[in-house]
Amino acid sequence: MRKWTHAELVLRQQYNAHGPRLPLVVILDDIRSLYNVGSIFRTCDGIGVEKLWLCGTTGYPPNGQLAKTALGAEQSVSWEYCQDVLDCVRGLKSRAYTIVFLEQTTTSIPYEEFRPSGPVGLVVGNEINGIRQEVLPLGDVAIDIAMAGVKNSLNTAVALGIAAYHIRSCLKVLEVRTASLLRI
Repeated sequence: MRKWTHAELVLRQQYNAHGPRLPLVVILDDIRSLYNVGSIFRTCDGIGVEKLWLCGTTGYPPNGQLAKTALGAEQSVSWEYCQDVLDCVRGLKSRAYTIVFLEQTTTSIPYEEFRPSGPVGLVVGNEINGIRQEVLPLGDVAIDIAMAGVKNSLNTAVALGIAAYHIRSCLKVLEVRTASLLRI
């Protein structure tokens, strides 16, 4: 085993910058912390999301605090600001995205049980209040992350990373299966 050289990492980075994006968009609604937003930009870059939607009071580039944790990912991730999260989610539903809430609800399923069958819009809400009640009727499924400690949730950026990487792995498997079917 050896670590990749800086030159090898740069080559991989150049390839990934022009590679295909996953049919996964992330929607942030009223995220208070610009550090969380920046961290989510970086995670979205690593996952290869199609787009990041910044809604409501969520901060957006250019912003120094956001840039501090994004480390340039705000330049490589396609993003757009939409004042009203309801408009954003409705638009994605009209384009056949499965709307997934990362939220603790009475019908949430464990994130690892969720298996997407097509494009996904993953919605993350405010660090304190979560996803607004008026948005919930637009969702197709709610997923959550089990907590074993005394706290009832993880940091927003951390939780998004866990759920989004799971969805990524499912979409990659779906992509491979679809490619195999097309070869037959």
